[in-house]
Amino acid sequence: MTFQDLQTAMADQGYIADDDLAMAVHLALSLGRPLLLEGAAGVGKTDVARVLSQVRDTELIRLQCYEGLDAAQSIYEWNYQRQLLSIRAAAEDGETGRDVETRIFSEEFLLERPLLKAIRQPEPPVLLIDEIDRSDEEFEAYLLEILSDFQITVPELGTITATTRPIVILTANGTRDLSDALRRRCLYAHVAYPDRATELAILKTRCRDLETHLAEQIIGFVQSLRKEDLEKKPGIAEMLDFAAALSGLGINDLTQDPTILQASLATLLKTQGDRANITTEVAQRLAGKAA
Repeated sequence: MTFQDLQTAMADQGYIADDDLAMAVHLALSLGRPLLLEGAAGVGKTDVARVLSQVRDTELIRLQCYEGLDAAQSIYEWNYQRQLLSIRAAAEDGETGRDVETRIFSEEFLLERPLLKAIRQPEPPVLLIDEIDRSDEEFEAYLLEILSDFQITVPELGTITATTRPIVILTANGTRDLSDALRRRCLYAHVAYPDRATELAILKTRCRDLETHLAEQIIGFVQSLRKEDLEKKPGIAEMLDFAAALSGLGINDLTQDPTILQASLATLLKTQGDRANITTEVAQRLAGKAA
């Protein structure tokens, strides 16, 4: 499959990828390397993994990163409740010692978390490590070992080597700087807000019944809105919500009803400060330019 074929396959699943992104995904697949996608929140980084799992017809396994994430949440942990019940049952039967310990620290009591689950699939899954920059540096260092060897050591069971190598997609929003070591192990692509033509194509793909004039107005309005001084710029998901809201309200022109337009900004603006800054007058000015 060429990168153009991959680009077309992603478009068939509703994701419009530019040439640079499609090539980065293609190279990651060809070379078997993790792909780090960096960019502002809302530009569609997470959707790359979702669409790739659909294109490859494989499972998507997601690890959502956050501060304090550790091995128990990301790799594996033991089912302590079942272990305790088993110990009590063994004691009632007069069984103690090494046999009980061996049984309770067996596969039967192991709870797989995303990283361990990903390397034990019969077919290579897509492993999404989402917002890696929200995790601690200690977890990032531990992740490097897994991405290098694709094996995990469980002290009670030994080393578990990958059955298949997962397709690894990492995303980062720029919350903190990532280590050079992590960047070296990954291919890289920066995902920016789409240009007008690309975002219009995305909208037409997702909202096929939307009139062309309104679709063009929506894209012009949203792209102008992103240039305003906002705490949180609206992403692609917010743009699609905005389009669905206008369509559901029967609006066919952004300048049609200032009150409805202002109310519809609830889909685009997600902080009180941004809502206060984009007054009815500002919204009308942007809508007039979009028209």
